[in-house]
Amino acid sequence: MKVILLKDVKSQGKKDDIINVSDGYANNYLIKNGLAVAYSKTSKNILDQEIKVKEEKEEEIIKNCNEIKKKLEDKTFDFKVKTGAQDKVFGTVSSKQISDKLKTLGYNVDKRLIKIDNPISTLGVTKVEIELHKKVKFWININLVK
Repeated sequence: MKVILLKDVKSQGKKDDIINVSDGYANNYLIKNGLAVAYSKTSKNILDQEIKVKEEKEEEIIKNCNEIKKKLEDKTFDFKVKTGAQDKVFGTVSSKQISDKLKTLGYNVDKRLIKIDNPISTLGVTKVEIELHKKVKFWININLVK
């Protein structure tokens, strides 16, 4: 029996996949528990419409992320830090601090989207990657000054 998955089902497929399963499994488990619907022309048309709407929303999100990328890409943001002997920096600059700085400038970038490979704990410029979306990644410069 052909069914359209409404949710991810382990070892069967992901949401919106069309799969073939036994009649008993489809009726007694997948459909009964709301994990799938029986495949028909009507259900296929509804699925196609939902996928189209989802793709349009995704394109809009990517467009907004690209606008933010154009404004922030390759810009340098200064952070004043305390230093000790031989210009050794006390502590590090975290993704939360970077996120807070961007918020004060009007860009709402979540700290989880800021990818810091190594701790930022030396004076000078360090490149930091920001991944707003799977398809929208860019770098900004973080400059630590005394």
